[in-house]
Amino acid sequence: MLTGLGLSAAAESVYRAMLLHPRAGVAAIAATTGDSEAEVREALDELSELALVRASAEDEGRLRVVSPDIGMEILMARRQAELAAEQQRLEASRAAAAQLISEYAELRPATPHPGVEQLIGLDAVRDRLVVLTRELKEELMAFSPDSALTESAITSSRPLNEELLARGVRMRTIYLDSVRNSRPSIEHANWLAELGGQVRTVAALPTRMLIVDRGTAVIPVSSDNTAAGAVVLTGQGMLTALCALFEATWAAAHPLAESTTRDPHGLTPQQSVALHLLADGHTDDSVAKRLGVSPRTARRMANDLMERLEARSRFEAGVRAVQRGWLPNEE
Repeated sequence: MLTGLGLSAAAESVYRAMLLHPRAGVAAIAATTGDSEAEVREALDELSELALVRASAEDEGRLRVVSPDIGMEILMARRQAELAAEQQRLEASRAAAAQLISEYAELRPATPHPGVEQLIGLDAVRDRLVVLTRELKEELMAFSPDSALTESAITSSRPLNEELLARGVRMRTIYLDSVRNSRPSIEHANWLAELGGQVRTVAALPTRMLIVDRGTAVIPVSSDNTAAGAVVLTGQGMLTALCALFEATWAAAHPLAESTTRDPHGLTPQQSVALHLLADGHTDDSVAKRLGVSPRTARRMANDLMERLEARSRFEAGVRAVQRGWLPNEE
């Protein structure tokens, strides 16, 4: 199926029929695919927009199908451009959300603010999460920036996950790409999928976050020490921004069953994020933490990027990345 490349099932069926019978008309194609002539014409419009069929130069009034080797290159180039645009939108949303989070995550307990509640200590956080999950009715969205899930975390979370999914709650979780290297994490994600949960991964996440029924969000007061406490946000404006961040991240994330794709420059999502972080002056330790990998892996990734860019320093790598279009020129 070519739906992953932006081609509908009906258009793909017509495209395949035209490859088998290049000179067939609308009626003959409809007989082959089992669709109505109106549906075939609609599919032909879609194929024309995607440049997979063209007007014949030899037979006026007839459409000529583009060969698969050229057609697939067209679809893949189009999809790569869409992914690049999605990544840019995601980065913009992430920056806006990071600013929002920073404004509220450092609130002092005595600071009154509508729609903001601070929980001090791990016990208070756990108690509040119990109440929230008990009252949960429709949807749970989560950022889980763990490099891998521990056996104890998986075991302790399963009963609640099973209960929520049995109640018909829609569960969507975004992990880091690094969990793909953890067998227990993969097995747990597959178990969730079998019960109806949805799991995707991205190269980096801005923070740990839980959104309950699009009306309550819980984020840690410190990403370095999640046991220190959390902030519970219920303001409509804040929730709208955080839900938008989740949806943008979800759209750019990859289902766990699919392999991650490379951008037009041949970079994986991890490499692309690492390049941005290095260009911003982050250390190997900081990059490793954001990506959920070891400092050694982050160091190797930085060295590989420098080698590909033929740079002798990280500063030079950043300059060359901008020159080659791998990074936006912010000047």
